This record gives sequence, C-alpha cells and structure tokens, in this order.
Amino acid sequence: MFNCVGVKPLTEFTRRTLIVITGVCLGVFALPAAADTYPSKPITLVVPFPPGGSADPMMRALAAAASAELGQPIVLQHKAGNGGVIGPVSVAQTAAPDGYTLSMMHNTVIRQPLVQKVNWDPVSDFTYVIGLASYSTIVTVRNEAPWKTLQELLADAKARPGAISYGNVGATSANRIAGEQLARLAGTKFNMVPFKGGSEALVALMGGHLDVYGDPGVGPIALSGKIRVLASLTDRRIGRFGTVPTAKELGYNISVYSPTGIVGPKGMSPEVVAKLHAAFRKASTDAAYNKVLEDYDMAPLLMTSEEYRKYATEQFSREKTQLEQLGFKLE
Repeated sequence: MFNCVGVKPLTEFTRRTLIVITGVCLGVFALPAAADTYPSKPITLVVPFPPGGSADPMMRALAAAASAELGQPIVLQHKAGNGGVIGPVSVAQTAAPDGYTLSMMHNTVIRQPLVQKVNWDPVSDFTYVIGLASYSTIVTVRNEAPWKTLQELLADAKARPGAISYGNVGATSANRIAGEQLARLAGTKFNMVPFKGGSEALVALMGGHLDVYGDPGVGPIALSGKIRVLASLTDRRIGRFGTVPTAKELGYNISVYSPTGIVGPKGMSPEVVAKLHAAFRKASTDAAYNKVLEDYDMAPLLMTSEEYRKYATEQFSREKTQLEQLGFKLE
C-alpha cells in the first residue's frame, strides 16, 4: 500500500493529468465489453436496388437467417439509384463504423471511380465483411420477338447498328458492360437503355418497350414462359436452362460473373466484423436463402473479409483494363 504520510498535496495540473489518464484507461478497458455486447439494437442493411428484383429476396432471406444468429433484427432499407451505387456509398460516407449500418456490395461500386470522378475509394472507404454469391447473366427477349437465337439477334444488330434496345440498370452496371462487350464481339452497337432496377426493365421487356435484357435474376420469369432465353453469359450452361447454349459455345468469348457481398463503412472494429462474418456465413447455409440463390441462378461464392477486400482490389485493376478496351472514358 502507498504511505501518504509526508506526501505533498497534488497540484491542480497533476490532478487534471490523473483525471485524463484515468478516463483514457477506463475507455480502453471498456472496449472489449462494448464488443462483447454487440449487437444490442437492430441492424440496418441497405439494399441498393428497388424491391422486386433478385437483390430483395436474396438479402431478405439472408437477413432473416443472420438475425437469428445475432439475436437482433436486421432491417432492410432500399436505397436505389445510379446503378446500385448510391446505397453502398451513402453507408461509406455517412454511417458510423459501429456495425449497425451495412450495405449489399457489388461490382458496379468497384467500377464506378473508373468512369466518373468521385470523392470516395471502393477499397479503402469500406470495411469488407463477407463475400456471398455470384450472379449468372442470361440474355432474354420477349416471346413475340423475331429472334429465336443469339446468332439471329446479333446478325440483326449488325445489320442495324444502334436500332435494337438493350436494357441495363446503370451506365456502369455489370449488364451494361456485358451488353457492350457482346456488341463489340459481334461488330455492332446496341441502343443502351437504363432502368432503375431489373424488375422495371423486365416489365418494359414483356410490354414490348424494350428489345433485349441481359441480366442475372430473370430465371423465375423465364421459367414461367413469359420471356425467351437466348443464351447465358457463363462458362458453363446453367442447370435449369440446360438446353440454352452459352455465348462461348456460339463463338462469342464472353462470360460475366458479378460477386456480391456485405460491407460497412471503414474503421469497423475487427471484433464486430468477426461477429458479423460468422453470423452471415452461418446464414448462408440456410435452406430458404439457398432456395433464393437457386431461383435466381446465383452461385454461392463465400469469401472471408480479407479475401473479399483482396478481390475488390484485384477487380478494380481488371475493370480498368476491360473498360479501356471498350473505350469507356472518365467523365
């Protein structure tokens, strides 16, 4: 024990210094406790597309399963716009890094700074929590369309450059890039028409206001017989569409995969990230979630936090090369 006999009274400066040091120490010791109690309230998960497309049921099923693991509700918040970029970027720029606001992530966000001046970075401004699945893209037309095969469509497009409309969900969206690649391989151009989301584009397609729509997540509509599938932009045929050839089989060397996952703002606690990763990873085994993946022709593609961050870094470089080949320039 300290012997206080003969000790001089504390000066005002010393007293204030001890108070500051004590406060800092208490704050440091409190950090593990805060991590241990996470989450103590509902979590918001931003879905950057409108309801009705494939992202909504996917994230809804995943959130329900992860909520059971975390013991707190995960509430979806749809924040669409700019090809699905506005939602994740709003989280990166405005959300606290406490793990209570997350967003679905996809490749358009990684690509955006290559075609438009932005004040954020797709790697350093996000905390990558988990990679989940990859979309598979298929090319579709309405049942009444004159094209029965991809070859017929591209031959007509070559004869009438710019006359055939091709739907997409944003200037830098994966399906816009895929359409541009396909046109380039065929030596032609499509009239690119942007929509807010896949559901809006499909309505336009079925209503005869759009000629072609190439995107993931259209499987349920295609199986219902309301639209015609011409080809898949994948390395192998999609199981449920076994009679539909890939573009590669038809001589067009293109395959499009678009991984998606969960991110938060930069600076999140590693302990919180680990809890979220574990919960979402367990949720990815949920039967209802996997049924959604099957229904919308998505393939599981689980990545750890570090693997997902590494993928984003490498994808940024790949996208740069690809966009340069297609002639995209920074706006």
